[in-house]
Amino acid sequence: MEKILRIVLDSIIEGIIIVDSESKVIYLNKNAQKLLNLPSDIVGKKVNEVVKNTRLHIVVQTGIPEIDQVQYTENAVIITSRIPIKDENGKIIGAVAVFRDITSVRKLAEEITNLKEIEAQLKAIIDSTNDAISVADENGIVRMVNKAYTKITGYSPEDVIGKPATIDIAEGESIHILIAKLRQPIYNARLKVGPAKKEVIVNATPLFVKGKFKGSVAVVHDVSEIFKLTAELEEVKRLIRHMRAQYTFDDIIGESRLIQIAKEQARKVAQTPATVLLRGESGTGKELFAHAIHNSSPRKNKPFVSVNCAAIPESILESELFGYEEGSFTGAIQGGKRGLVEEADGGTLFLDEVGKLPLSLQPKLLRFIESKEFVPVGGRNVKKVDVRIIAATNMELEKMVRNGSFLPDLYFRLNVFPIYLPPLKERKEDIPKISLHIIKKLNQQYGRMVEGISPAVLKYIVSKEWQGNVREIENFFGRVMINMSPEERFIEIKHLPEESGFRTEKEEVEFPSLGGKTLKDLVEEYEKKIIINALKQANGDKSEAAKLLDISIRTLYYKMERYGIEE
Repeated sequence: MEKILRIVLDSIIEGIIIVDSESKVIYLNKNAQKLLNLPSDIVGKKVNEVVKNTRLHIVVQTGIPEIDQVQYTENAVIITSRIPIKDENGKIIGAVAVFRDITSVRKLAEEITNLKEIEAQLKAIIDSTNDAISVADENGIVRMVNKAYTKITGYSPEDVIGKPATIDIAEGESIHILIAKLRQPIYNARLKVGPAKKEVIVNATPLFVKGKFKGSVAVVHDVSEIFKLTAELEEVKRLIRHMRAQYTFDDIIGESRLIQIAKEQARKVAQTPATVLLRGESGTGKELFAHAIHNSSPRKNKPFVSVNCAAIPESILESELFGYEEGSFTGAIQGGKRGLVEEADGGTLFLDEVGKLPLSLQPKLLRFIESKEFVPVGGRNVKKVDVRIIAATNMELEKMVRNGSFLPDLYFRLNVFPIYLPPLKERKEDIPKISLHIIKKLNQQYGRMVEGISPAVLKYIVSKEWQGNVREIENFFGRVMINMSPEERFIEIKHLPEESGFRTEKEEVEFPSLGGKTLKDLVEEYEKKIIINALKQANGDKSEAAKLLDISIRTLYYKMERYGIEE
């Protein structure tokens, strides 16, 4: 009986190695010798001493099976399963490895129609893959499908086996039927399958046994999943930008006291490695400041890596920041991948919208900021880098610390040197200059030659509240310039968009005489009138007037002193 068993084991196409409880080889078949290029005299020797890259001895120690593992040998790439052998009491008495050359899968598929005795074994193999597989005979009748096929098409094996291969086709022509006619492979055929009409790509190959056509095997790929992954990848590429910083402090427009304070603070801290926290409303120029700080620092010739913490899916944010080792998760590329932290080595890492950082990732970022050391996802070795951190947020981090959604220690580490970027409502005197700068930029984009803004429009934009700050103003002027004809040179009231609230406000705007005054004089005169009016409405209460103007009390005092408004 043992002789017959050995003959059977030597006859199958899988390689088999069996070890005892001491990890010594007690049996290997001929295909194991052939696939791994092993001599026959290894019986009795420790398996880890005679078989390269084996893990059988580890399975003996742990008792944990390792199913369908890819292994690279000198001659081939094999798929191997390592399974512990236990006695009736559950004690581990050895382990067995069953493996095969991946290239032999096609040979198995070619023989399946006539070799019914190995059908169960082949089904176990094809059920282990994530690719949907269907097999039909020479008449186009479905003979086998795997679990992935059911998942994609919605049809169980009972629904399709023994029936024409057209049964699962919602749109298009059955590839199995085509191959039965053409007897040639068909690649990248796009079809819709199942009740849900799911779009798929099919690759199919004819099966020949001893030169005679016996059917076909098709591999079905769910294109919707591929499209989803591609879209996610493109989104990540858009949101994660590895670049050189483009802007300097000269690109930050404004002469107001508050913006000058912010620029001076940024210039000073740029010369140090200190962590910077840029705080301000959306559209106040936080990324512009991050670029400028980097370009004014000793690191200006090193990488500047920017990442939006809010928009990247939480499931991939850690691996994108810190990288990963090969095999750390499904889909990990061979050789692993460097993270953005490592890409920024020697330079600056800009964490935009850091307040949206998932709580689960905050401890790892905190440890990195404290030590400049990190461990990639799935890795064991600690890596050390020299990276300067600039973070930005428009959220109240102090409130988030109190309610438990932001780590206190991380807040303190980021808040080393905070810089407040004022919104436009606190520096209205900068709006004319910012507007002219935006118009020059849009002239290049739209191919226009706009030279300026009429006083009436200027009065309107200075009086308006810009919740989105510079970003909103830029969108506004973009719409305005679209309404202008190419030969027009100045933005007038008639060009303002017909949007909710705009028409009423436009009709209230008067066209004052310039009277020899400059644009700056007109803006300051108008702002002074607004402040005086607010003080009157508040009966001289400066705190109340500041609330009416939606500016800080210190900004109000500064403007009163500037315009000579008596208390």
